[in-house]
Amino acid sequence: MHALLGVGVFIVALISTYQGVIRLIEAERIYPEGAIRGINDLLFVIILLEILRTVIGRFTNGSYQLESFLVIGVIASVRSILTVGATLTLGSDISQEKFTRLLYELGISAIISLLLVVALAIAKFSRRSFDPMEQG
Repeated sequence: MHALLGVGVFIVALISTYQGVIRLIEAERIYPEGAIRGINDLLFVIILLEILRTVIGRFTNGSYQLESFLVIGVIASVRSILTVGATLTLGSDISQEKFTRLLYELGISAIISLLLVVALAIAKFSRRSFDPMEQG
């Protein structure tokens, strides 16, 4: 079942890459809208590949690793920050209500990113401090 899941994620990543390239080529203006869309699509493919790496890691280690999921979360929250930041930068005709909502979303995504990075650092540190192979 995990192999089937891995193949499925890989196929979705290939399709997403293809669609991202098509969207970039068909963009009315390459900069900034096309570039922002391209980065957003690229980060989505990276998230998919990290999920695939986690599934492959399940085969080699026999368990899921917390760090892999934290990395996926960091990438997803950074993707959100970039998307909202681009919307705020390019959206000269957005309403005050939408602007306020986007600022909240940006702040929450930044806090989530920071917490995930701290959790990732703690996970790496705790694995190193308790690994009997590294204590020599």
